[in-house]
Amino acid sequence: MSSDPSSDPSSAASAASTAESSAGTTAATATGATADTATGTTADAPAHPTARKHTALPKAQILIEALPWLTRHQGKTVVIKFGGNAMVDEDLKAAFAQDVVFLHHAGLKPVVVHGGGPQISRQLDAAGIVSEFKAGLRVTTPEAMDVVRMVLAGQVQRELVGLLNQHGPLAVGLTGEDAHTITATQHFPQIDGESVDIGRVGEITAIDTGAIEALLADGRIPVVSSIARSQDDGHVYNVNADTAAAALAAALDAETLMVLTDVEGLYEDWPNSDDVISRLTATELEKLLPELASGMVPKMQGCLHAVRNGVTTARVIDGRVQHSILLEIFTDEGIGTMVVPDAQDTQGES
Repeated sequence: MSSDPSSDPSSAASAASTAESSAGTTAATATGATADTATGTTADAPAHPTARKHTALPKAQILIEALPWLTRHQGKTVVIKFGGNAMVDEDLKAAFAQDVVFLHHAGLKPVVVHGGGPQISRQLDAAGIVSEFKAGLRVTTPEAMDVVRMVLAGQVQRELVGLLNQHGPLAVGLTGEDAHTITATQHFPQIDGESVDIGRVGEITAIDTGAIEALLADGRIPVVSSIARSQDDGHVYNVNADTAAAALAAALDAETLMVLTDVEGLYEDWPNSDDVISRLTATELEKLLPELASGMVPKMQGCLHAVRNGVTTARVIDGRVQHSILLEIFTDEGIGTMVVPDAQDTQGES
């Protein structure tokens, strides 16, 4: 007759020991520990598994790269001349608007100055008016001035304001006529040593930044059409947008002037080479001006004026590249050509 294990003290102790061992093994397994059967010891597994690789990590690295530039430009005014191919390509226009809104939300104060060369030429053709350029400037008859005014203030500006305002109630359009923002007299360029009459083309004589500063203080993005009121004859003048942007940048004490164009920047030895000059001083640029193609002259003259009147840097960048503004401001490489005042040549300005 077999005995009852429950009534045998030694059997009960053995059963309790077995149960305790089993429970310990189960607990060890549950906590990631393993039992070493040869030594009776327990080896702890790693407390933290290896972190998985997140596909979004490069985005964080890009943001970190932008951090010093965000800090440096915080609260600074940036004047951007919008022109060239970026004005007629739908994807480039959308990317431009995104860039400007990004600058705004990143704590900068963007001011947009726009031209409208392609749109003006198209409308002049439709009206049977021949487009003509001298010294890199559009010859502007009174009839052409009516078209220029209509296209800049009524078409280009409204479209750009609309694109910016898709991202919130941010952009406000105005022309140089509004609040006496830009005042001009007739400009007579020098061609072969002679003054030439090219019609209602203005030479800026005064800038009043009051309206623009009020908009910036209210958290808005001013969008300025390059039309000026007359100082002396009651006319309205067509002002080169590069020139207008440079004058506004200087008057606003802007940190940066950015000029979008249809080339990579200022070429070192065009057409023999397509190497772009990444950086040059005001004096170096001044020496190059007589050798430049007529279309680049107003842009580079604007850059020269800006850096010689308080603007820290002036940059000519390729508007054919999507998000070229962000690439130029917030990355180490940058694109295009940067002009700096002579004094910064030894200060390591980057």
